[in-house]
Amino acid sequence: MSAGSGVTHSEFNHSGTEGVHFLQIWVVPAEKNSPPGYQQVSVSEADKRGNLRLIISPEGENGALRVRQDIRIYAGLFQGDEQQTITLPDDRYAYIHVARGSVRVNGLQFNAGDGARVRDEKTLSFSHGEGAEVLLFDLRPNEVNHPTR
Repeated sequence: MSAGSGVTHSEFNHSGTEGVHFLQIWVVPAEKNSPPGYQQVSVSEADKRGNLRLIISPEGENGALRVRQDIRIYAGLFQGDEQQTITLPDDRYAYIHVARGSVRVNGLQFNAGDGARVRDEKTLSFSHGEGAEVLLFDLRPNEVNHPTR
């Protein structure tokens, strides 16, 4: 959802008997007062299995949701031998969030709920997952130097 020039939004668990686990991620748009919008996509487990699948990007390429900001978000599932290495462009940094399970990133152990801001690394290698559900944010280098217009 892009709130843009104004949207009322509420998020809650509709079930009275089952728990819910979700992340609410806010991305500041590149320009103020853009038109509101809503998108939704389902990505199969197979597309994320042992793979960081692009789910959000500025251009919406490869079926990703389009966002009005210089950010790319990937989702992946890792178990056992599954591994992937991703190369970051020179002028970028990353944020890693492990939503479930555990995984190693460049040899460091991450567990459910762990996150890390990554700078000065050209590659990120995800491996040794145990029921791992991972989000990787590819971000521009300094938000302070890129205020919303």
